[in-house]
Amino acid sequence: MEIDAPVVADGPELYRITRDSAVLDVNSSYAYLLWCRDFSQTSAVARVDGAVVGFVTGFIRPDAPDTLVVWQIAVDASQRGGGVAGKLLNHLVDRVQGRGVRFLETTITPDNTASIKLFSALARDRATQITSSELFTADLFPDSHLGEDLYRIGPFDAA
Repeated sequence: MEIDAPVVADGPELYRITRDSAVLDVNSSYAYLLWCRDFSQTSAVARVDGAVVGFVTGFIRPDAPDTLVVWQIAVDASQRGGGVAGKLLNHLVDRVQGRGVRFLETTITPDNTASIKLFSALARDRATQITSSELFTADLFPDSHLGEDLYRIGPFDAA
């Protein structure tokens, strides 16, 4: 498996993996093309034999340049359970630390135990703190979306 920055041509695969997950919010196909173009340095894809099998999308918070926000992380069904998501996160954290990133933030719905375990493991493996707090309550969403809790991990050791 190879992990690197996405390219625009990876956008359709990010869309497909998200759609096929049946649990993630699916953005427009156009949004995944933009992620691969405009946020490639804060995102990563995992490839097996050249095919995208997982991804993590993120961005640096404009008001907190030491903080990477992870937007989505997903792994193709054929690769789940093999540690791909953890490898993607670790690769991305290593890569953005050179840009002064010391913290990672993500939002997770309270019922998403797999994501809570994934990000808790990142904090544990990096010997740093993880905190959670309510961020967006369910009543803020115009649809039947659950609330989203903010998870903040860090500080990471200097690169």
